[in-house]
Amino acid sequence: MRRRLISVAVAVGTAAVMALAACSSSTPTEASGPVTLSYGVWDKNQVPAMQKIADAFHAANPNVTVNVQLTPYTDYFTKLQVAATGGEAPDVFWMNGPNFQLYASNGVLQPLTDVQVDTAPYPESLVKLYQYQGKQYGLPKDFDTVGLWYNKKHFDAAGVKYPDDTWTWATFKEAATKLTDPAKGQFGAAAQLTGQEGYYNTIFQAGGQVVSADGKSSGYDDPKAVEGLKFWTDLIAANVSPSQGQMTDTAPYQMFEAGKVSMYWGGSWDAAEFTSNALTKADADVAVLPQGAQRATVIHGLSNVVFARTKYKLEAQRFAAFLGSKEAAEIQAGTGTVIPAYNGTQAEWVAAYPQFKLQNFLDQLPYAKPLPVSANTAAWNTAETDELTKAWTGAEAVDQSAKRLAESMNALLAKEGR
Repeated sequence: MRRRLISVAVAVGTAAVMALAACSSSTPTEASGPVTLSYGVWDKNQVPAMQKIADAFHAANPNVTVNVQLTPYTDYFTKLQVAATGGEAPDVFWMNGPNFQLYASNGVLQPLTDVQVDTAPYPESLVKLYQYQGKQYGLPKDFDTVGLWYNKKHFDAAGVKYPDDTWTWATFKEAATKLTDPAKGQFGAAAQLTGQEGYYNTIFQAGGQVVSADGKSSGYDDPKAVEGLKFWTDLIAANVSPSQGQMTDTAPYQMFEAGKVSMYWGGSWDAAEFTSNALTKADADVAVLPQGAQRATVIHGLSNVVFARTKYKLEAQRFAAFLGSKEAAEIQAGTGTVIPAYNGTQAEWVAAYPQFKLQNFLDQLPYAKPLPVSANTAAWNTAETDELTKAWTGAEAVDQSAKRLAESMNALLAKEGR
């Protein structure tokens, strides 16, 4: 199952979330009788692993039973916002980066202050992703990075060397040109209009930024960000990528699976998808992303967080801490669905797909950049799509779209601070 990080659902319930009262600061006490915790997740493929982890926690804590509750991602945050406002959200639930600050800043989440947590075993960027005002609200559950998926058969036919860690932007563009074959309806690359898998990576590689570290200003008016955007629009202009219209009709990853695109910037989560497709299972492999002015790939991961109004704050925090343990990470790794965040437990995930060089996703960790977020990420995610579509379709110059996007984004970020 492909895991996407679309956060548009946030905007629907922002006002409702804002209305939630802040949590109590009193020290929680242990429940006197049996406890049943609810645990909210959105990926059905991970439910067996989550249930196995819940059972392991129950074995060590016989007084606490955990019920795993599945809500599909398309409805997850909408229902969560309604439930949180009504005081009935799951005791512990999955959280992603784009939504975290909104929930933390509105008192929906309980910081992990009543249990001992060790953040050392996780990638630092993921640990910081779930900190708010100096407090740790969630331990990283898993993570993903973005790599360069490619069709080996296309490369062999064109006589092009497979991508490796020596590739630069120039190497990539040269290969895209050689791999493009109009007679076969084959494009060398896909310039998809997405942040996480696409232009965020090249903006970072160009030395730019999407949002400032303090979350108060946009980076889109920086020439380096424009350079990162032009990396993609130049591919479309050179006809080595499908047009924006073609990629709207058929998603780029589907074109890659159909053998119509030779190179596709995709996530580590695509390993499961590409294994389920006969063509990509046999012909695809993956390399690190090509290098721009510097190396970069976007890293993101989920965490487990505690509902501030749970009746069982201490037990819920203990369960959240267990979900971040090495034991829980090893259970996750055995399923091959995601890369566990706990350092030293990722080898089993790599071994689950021996046909792909998945180690490349892990080798990019030293220079990985966190997925850009702010207090209300969804608001400017929508502005990104609205403004950059004009550049991707060729209706407007990239620098003009980027300038207007920066203005819109700065106005939205200013509202966050009020």
